[in-house]
Amino acid sequence: MNAANIQPAVAETLTRTSTTSIKNLPINLFGSVMGLAGLGLAWRLSGQFYGYGAVLGEVLGGLAGLVFVLLTLSYLTKWIKHPETVRAEFNHPIASNFFGTVTIALLLLSAVAAPHNQLLGQALWVLGSLLTVLLAGLLVSRLLSGDQDQLHVVPAWLVPGVASLDIAVTGAHMPMKWAPEFNLLAVAIGTVLALIFYTRIFSRLVHQTTLAKGMVPSLMILIAPFEVGFLAYVNMFGIDRFASVLFYFGLFLFVVLSFKVFRRDVSFGPSWWAISFPIAALSNAALTYAHAQDNTLLTIIAAVILLFLTAVLAVLAVKTLTRLFSGKFFPN
Repeated sequence: MNAANIQPAVAETLTRTSTTSIKNLPINLFGSVMGLAGLGLAWRLSGQFYGYGAVLGEVLGGLAGLVFVLLTLSYLTKWIKHPETVRAEFNHPIASNFFGTVTIALLLLSAVAAPHNQLLGQALWVLGSLLTVLLAGLLVSRLLSGDQDQLHVVPAWLVPGVASLDIAVTGAHMPMKWAPEFNLLAVAIGTVLALIFYTRIFSRLVHQTTLAKGMVPSLMILIAPFEVGFLAYVNMFGIDRFASVLFYFGLFLFVVLSFKVFRRDVSFGPSWWAISFPIAALSNAALTYAHAQDNTLLTIIAAVILLFLTAVLAVLAVKTLTRLFSGKFFPN
């Protein structure tokens, strides 16, 4: 396959629709868990800071856990019945990065569960953290093997690095003695990988051919390093001027990318869930920053982002369920 045909082929594997088949359940659908959990945590913050939405946050967190269980069972079924398909997905130069959505989902669910069951929260965090570091190591090792096609440099590359930052986002208050140093290790991995990959991705988007339409939603991943980085940094060091820079640049990039992502000519598919977690990270960051600064305008911005995220995830959920029950979500 020549370079000109690579992106359309990749987009097709992420967005095809026909009759339902467990064989083609895409790993990137775990992004729905990330989005729902992130939205739940945002509404929980709203309840803590402003007294609105706490119950909704817990409901959404529980829904995220249920979706994770259903997707995990479904993907394990796919693995048992079609191991060669899972192997091909894991070895794919682009799709493999979305395995990071599974580990991020575990980390976010640990934060969802912690107030209700500390032991479960800690177990999910430990499992998610170890898998995150392992996956980041495997993918970096693969990239260092060389001979990587330039058209494979896409925003999805950031997912494993952002996953490492989420270790510190969700584990800042873990009671284990080794947790603080492990959080520092995670921040080091996530920060450097995000810096390296972001520079390479930005250069590719500027100088190479545009992304195929099916991959356009993944552009929103570009805000994740800044907003997840903000949350990790604040958990470790508190809010200072550097934290403000991270937050504001992520907010600026969100506005710019929104005009590129939310387009009528980009058809719906599982890849649209890629927008959910970055915007959820922005929402949590905006709520945290607005509360710390005690600024009315920032509070309004945080509220608008939270409501926008809620509306977007509601639309994605309805479209997903509609396609799923019509038997046209996963192709044969």
